[in-house]
Amino acid sequence: MCGIVGLFLKDASLQTELGSMLTDMLVTMSDRGPDSAGIAIYGDQAGSGKNGNTPTDIAKITLQSATPDTDFDGLEAALSKMLASKISLQSRDTHAVLALPRDMIDAARTLLADMRPNIRVMSTGETIEIYKEVGLPRDVAHRFAIPAMTGTHGIGHTRMATESAVTTMGAHPFSTGADQCLVHNGSLSNHNSLRRKLIRDGISFETDNDSEVAAAYLTNQMNRGASLGEALESGLDDLDGFYTFVVGTRDGFGVVRDPIACKPAVMAETDRYVAFGSEYRALVNLPDIDAARVWEPEPATVYFWTH
Repeated sequence: MCGIVGLFLKDASLQTELGSMLTDMLVTMSDRGPDSAGIAIYGDQAGSGKNGNTPTDIAKITLQSATPDTDFDGLEAALSKMLASKISLQSRDTHAVLALPRDMIDAARTLLADMRPNIRVMSTGETIEIYKEVGLPRDVAHRFAIPAMTGTHGIGHTRMATESAVTTMGAHPFSTGADQCLVHNGSLSNHNSLRRKLIRDGISFETDNDSEVAAAYLTNQMNRGASLGEALESGLDDLDGFYTFVVGTRDGFGVVRDPIACKPAVMAETDRYVAFGSEYRALVNLPDIDAARVWEPEPATVYFWTH
C-alpha cells in the first residue's frame, strides 16, 4: 500500500519551492508506508559555472553510508588524488554528493568499491540527487533538508514492504541509469525472469526488489534509443503484475498504470505544474489546486511531460 508523489514544474518561479512542496505531499502519504521513504530531486546542474567547466562537463554521484563519519572522512581528497582531478563532496547526514568530471564516473565508482566498500551509490547524473532511508517521510526529509532544496521536478515514495527487506537500499526511488529513477506501488510477477534477461544485457542490480527490475527495464529500453514515453509503452507489454509507476529523467516526468489499474492514482495539471499523488489529499496544498484539471490516470495509458 505504498504512497507515491511527483511534481513537474512548468513555472520556473516555483523552483525554489520544489523541495518544500514535495515534502508536504509525501508527508501526507505517511500512513500508506511507514517503513522507509525517499525523494529524488532534479536540481542544479553539477558544476555550473565552476572551475572553468561547462555544465555538461560535470556530473554528480549521490552516495549513502551507514557510517558516514568514517566513510566520508578524507574521501574528497583521496578521490581527487587518485583521479588526478578536482572532486568536491558535500555531505548530508548519511548521504553525500560528489561532483566530478562526467567521464570519470565509472572510474570513481570502481575506486569507491575498493576504498570504501560500505558506501552505496544512490544515483548518478548531471542533475539528479536521491535521498532515502528507513523511517517516516517527515523524518527522512528533514534529515536531508529536503524542504530547502530547489529544482525543476522530483518524485517521492513512502514504502510498506511486502516482498523484500526493510533497508535503505530497498527503499525507493530506484535509479539504474544516469538521471533516471522510478517509484512503484504494486508488485511485478515476472521480475525474476526479467532480471535474468537484463543481466545478460549488462545491467547490474543492487537489491532483490522487483521495483529495481522495473527501473532497470526502462533504463535498458532508453539505452537502446527509446524515449521515456516509448519505454513506458513497451513496459505495458513486458511487465506483468499490478503497478503504478512514476518515473523521472533529466528533463522528463512520466506516469503509467497497469491495464487493471487497481492501485490508486490521481493527477492535477495547471499552467504552472503537473502533480501526481496516490490520493487526492497529497495535492490539496498545491498552489491554485482549485483551478487545476484533476483526473484519474487511465489504465494502460502513458502520460509524460518534458522540459
